[in-house]
Amino acid sequence: MVTVSAQRPQRGIPGSDHTGAGIKLRLLGGFELLSDGVAVTLPMSAQRLMVFLALRGRPVGRLHVAGVLWADSPEQRAVANLRCAVWRLHRAGLRLVSTEPGQIGLHPSVDVDLHRAEDMARRFLRAAVDPAVGPLDPDWELLAAELLPDWTDDWVLVEREYHRQMGIEALENLAERLLQEGRTKSALELAFAIVAQEPLRESAHRVAVRIFLNEGNTYNALRQYRLYESLARRHLGVAPSELMERLVNPLQGAVGAA
Repeated sequence: MVTVSAQRPQRGIPGSDHTGAGIKLRLLGGFELLSDGVAVTLPMSAQRLMVFLALRGRPVGRLHVAGVLWADSPEQRAVANLRCAVWRLHRAGLRLVSTEPGQIGLHPSVDVDLHRAEDMARRFLRAAVDPAVGPLDPDWELLAAELLPDWTDDWVLVEREYHRQMGIEALENLAERLLQEGRTKSALELAFAIVAQEPLRESAHRVAVRIFLNEGNTYNALRQYRLYESLARRHLGVAPSELMERLVNPLQGAVGAA
């Protein structure tokens, strides 16, 4: 498997505690800010500032933040807009941001679901190459959720794609690990979740085929192979790879009869 997070710096302010005793920021599936379980309403400018700081994960220069969030405004106006957004966050009466001379960051007490999802993904990816990691609890829903699905800012789109790719790689590695541990039902659930997200991802189909073969379920293994073969030829104009063919070659007689 390719570890997509290998060169990506870990988000989060050094020394921060993301257990989130009171304030929780939800970015996966949509924006939501909770304080002790109660939803907090923020104007859009304040939401965008919180999201930007959460995605950066560390304190950022004020001029950089203003320039990205208000790219169409002159610098002086952009800086004024940033000051207004910070004031609106402080007005909520919660510790949401930390400000320093020339810099601003998300307050370390804010629990961000995206950060927890990335920590989980890194653990799953490490488990693929380090047997000492584990046992793993397949609580993977955060990895399958889409980052801010209704947001169209360029800086969100880049992060959304990164989260999607990292999540899929992590889920696939987890499915492989669960298969090795004999937890075939959980592994198959993960494989199907990946296929639902990426129907043309052959490696996920291969995992499903291997799980079915491991269970001695030849018929479903062949159905899964046939499904991918049809999708690949119709949408990509290619045949299944040699890796896939090797899985079903011993079953060629059954393929013809299926």
